[in-house]
Amino acid sequence: DRAKTPEAVRLLRKDAAGAILYSAEKATWMAGEAIQALGGNGYINEYPAGRLWRDAKLYEIGAGTSEIRRMLIGRELFAETK
Repeated sequence: DRAKTPEAVRLLRKDAAGAILYSAEKATWMAGEAIQALGGNGYINEYPAGRLWRDAKLYEIGAGTSEIRRMLIGRELFAETK
């Protein structure tokens, strides 16, 4: 099966790391923008922006930090050039 070749596994790993990295950082940025737009209300519990920001930060550090994902992507890109 072609999906189990080492090349396919490398591509899948790189693409998955890229998707997780992008979406986690974008979620954190968007939640931060929501807090900015709400001003002081962004920090109180009556608005969900603070909770969304905390949840988004967990996506960045869950299953490895953004730096680890960047290293994995770089390693896979370097392996493609060999």
